[in-house]
Order: sequence, then C-alpha cells, then structure tokens
Amino acid sequence: MSEDKKKLTTSWGAPVGDNQNSITAGSRGPTLIQDVHLLEKLAHFNRERVPERVVHAKGAGAHGYFEVTQDLTSYTKASLFAEVGKRTPLFVRFSTVAGENGSSDTVRDPRGFAVKFYTDEGNYDLVGNNTPVFFIRDAIKFPDFIHTQKRHPQTHLKNPNAVWDFWSLSPESLHQVTILMSDRGIPATLRHMHGFGSHTFKWVNAEGQGVWVKYHFKTEQGVQNLAPEVAAKLAADNPDYHTEDLFNAIAQGDFPSWKLSVQIMPIEDADVYRFDPFDVTKVWSQKDYPLIEVGRMVLDRNPENYFAEVEQATFSPGTFVPGIEASPDKMLQGRLFAYGDAHRYRVGANHQSLPINRPHSEVNTYQRDGQMRADNNGGGSVYYEPNSAGGPAESAAHKTSPYEVGGAADSVAYDHNDHYTQPGDLYRLLSEEERTRLVQTIVGAMQPVESDEIKRRQIGHFYKADPEYGIRIAEGLGLSIPE
Repeated sequence: MSEDKKKLTTSWGAPVGDNQNSITAGSRGPTLIQDVHLLEKLAHFNRERVPERVVHAKGAGAHGYFEVTQDLTSYTKASLFAEVGKRTPLFVRFSTVAGENGSSDTVRDPRGFAVKFYTDEGNYDLVGNNTPVFFIRDAIKFPDFIHTQKRHPQTHLKNPNAVWDFWSLSPESLHQVTILMSDRGIPATLRHMHGFGSHTFKWVNAEGQGVWVKYHFKTEQGVQNLAPEVAAKLAADNPDYHTEDLFNAIAQGDFPSWKLSVQIMPIEDADVYRFDPFDVTKVWSQKDYPLIEVGRMVLDRNPENYFAEVEQATFSPGTFVPGIEASPDKMLQGRLFAYGDAHRYRVGANHQSLPINRPHSEVNTYQRDGQMRADNNGGGSVYYEPNSAGGPAESAAHKTSPYEVGGAADSVAYDHNDHYTQPGDLYRLLSEEERTRLVQTIVGAMQPVESDEIKRRQIGHFYKADPEYGIRIAEGLGLSIPE
C-alpha cells in the first residue's frame, strides 16, 4: 500500500488488517464470533434502511485521562501504553447492573466499570465491573441470568425464587455470589471501589509475540463500603447518592484516581494452569502472576450534558486497538457481539459517530446510511472495497495475531469444573465479623424463597466451598444440610 493511501479503519477508528477474509478456525472454518470487524460490517449493513439499556441502565460518568507510569512495550504495541508519561483522554461510566434508570444507587449489585480510551489508533473500550469474576462463564446463559434479576412477568416484582433457583442450578456463580453478599456488595461511593476488566485478554507486542492479560484498577481513595442499613436509608433519602457524590467531588477539584495494574500470563501457561484462565468465574492467583503497574487513571471533568455524554455513551469489549485482542473466554466471545448490537438497537447504527463516542483519530470506513447519520455520509467518494479508485484499504501490519484452536465443533462446557475452591478460599480469608455479616446477608436474601428444595440445593454449594459456610447458612434458615 502506498504511503499516501489512507488506511481502512473500523467505525471506532482502529486500522483494519484484513477486509477480504473473516477470522476462522483454520482455513475451512467455522467462522469465529470474535471477528468483531465482520460482525460490525454485517450488523451495520442490516440496519442501513431506515430504549433504556437492558442492563446497566442507571449510571454516572466523567471525563479524565490515563497516564503511563511503567514501560510495558515488551508486552503490547498498543499506542496508549507506548511510553512513560504519555496521556490518553478517556471517559468512564459507572453503573448498577439490574435496576432501572430510576432505581437507587445504593442497592446490593455489581457495579459496571467501563472505560473508553480515545487513543491515537482508535477507541479502546475496557468494559468491566467492580468485581474480578462474574456469575456465569458462557454467554448463552446471559439472557436467562438477567431475566432472574429483573421483574416477574405477572407480578412485576423482584423475584428471589428465580434468583436463587438459577444460582442453585449454576454452581459456577458461587464465587461472584459470595463477593456480592459480602461487605463489598455495596460500595460507599463510586470513587471508593476497585475496577476490573474481569475477562482474560491478549496483548501482542511489535514483534507479534503474545501474552494473556487481566486488568486491575485499584482505587487510590481506598476501598470503602456501606452497611446495609445505611444503604437502605440512602436509597430512601437520596437514591442518586453515588451520582451526586461523583459529580460534586470532581466539581470541587477532588479528582478521583485509580492505579492500573495487569497480571500477565505466558501463552503456554494457559494449557497447564490449575484453573482455566479463560473462565471468568475464576481469578488468577496474584502469587502466581503478580500485579504489574501500568499507569494511573484520573477523572477531572464532569459531563456538560448527561444525556449527550453519559446516556449516549456506548461501550463494547470488542472495541479493540492494535496490540490488544480477544481471548477464547466464552463469556467475552459472546459480549464481543452482544454489546455492539445492543448499541445499534438502542442508540442507532451510527452510534460511533456521536461526539461522546467519536474517535479522536481519523475514521475511514465504507459504512453508509442508517438512522441519524450526522456527518457527510462519505460524500460522493467510493463506497465499496476492494476498489480501483484509491479508497481506504486494509493494512496487513494490523492483522490480529493467531492462536491455536482444536477439537470438534460442539456445544461443550469448560473442562475445569471446580466451582468451590476459590469461593471457599475467599470465605476463609474473611474475618469472623465479615463472615458473620456475609451469612446474615445471604440468610436475609434467601428467606423469601418459597421452595426449601432451592434453599437446600444452594446450601449444598456453600457447604462444598467450606463446611462452616454451609452450616451457618443452613442454621440461619432453619434447615438441615442436604446429603
């Protein structure tokens, strides 16, 4: 490609490495859902002829920057990590998961922790939570899980029967359930909680060498949580408490900050580690893979208009830049499609061109038309590719790196099914006071469940994680330990 020819990019401004061949498992396929460029092209095309978020509806956001403090270019060629001292502008949205837009900020719920980096090679979205794990590990279960967190179709009330029935039949949820029901389940403010990428991602350096990576944002304000009775009072007196706290802190010059560190795993370790490193219900021990500092995130500017910035902000874990790629994490693989598709439905096919989402780097794409097209729609330039008219073309240097796959095409679970060791370890790490509050919270949450069968099934999971854990909850519910 001649030097003066523009690079073909995605709608988020990242250069395209191959626009002729989709990403497949070998030359015969099948096609992989992680080919977000393919999915973006097809989904946008489907919407070329002319609602509140389903999850994470209630949120708050702020602008800021990320500054590199350690040189990790031996691991990744991503431009935002290119040199110590480099600053990249960003936008962050924090949110609760299950509640509607008018719900309370101080409910017991995971918090979304989504960061949009406006890099000089396109936008990079890191879309995680304030917990390092999740309830499920395969995206095919996500709609069913979220249904249990929403309202009963007849009563339009929250339904603890559905919640605990699903969890008791999904033992992989136990680790996240333990975190959610612990003191960490209700952060004191959005400033006083950690954030995590949760999934495993792949970093690739300039030589094409890869590593597996996990992200950890550690709050520099310190972790603080709310007691349930305080959270309940705030929910009644000021349901927007977290939103107000974040806005006021930034307005007063008290800029919240987080240190970003990563865990790095050599590619070959994935086949021998004692837990499947792509299973999002598990963590990597920091004794095995210590945290390595990358940089610092600071939030220093409030939105000028909530709807235009916070509500219309769209994040997708498939919004990658060169040097950062997907892993075979099954939950991540589903999210690569689902998030972008949710934005195309909710905000529109051209959501990437809105000011809050628009890359700060140049965008050259053949996507045309669709609802709310606000730019010149490509004018009269060439509108297909490949072409002979000198239009933007792929740059092979930006192709994603390969990784080995194998096995039959089949609907199969992860090979590793130890769902009890890590939540048991977490329980044993808690102080006696923290264990007592954890048990009280779980007992209170399970008491409204009408079925003793569901309760006993769930008690069995707690018992397998740690006998004391199960016995104390059984006693609190007035039930016996199941055989």
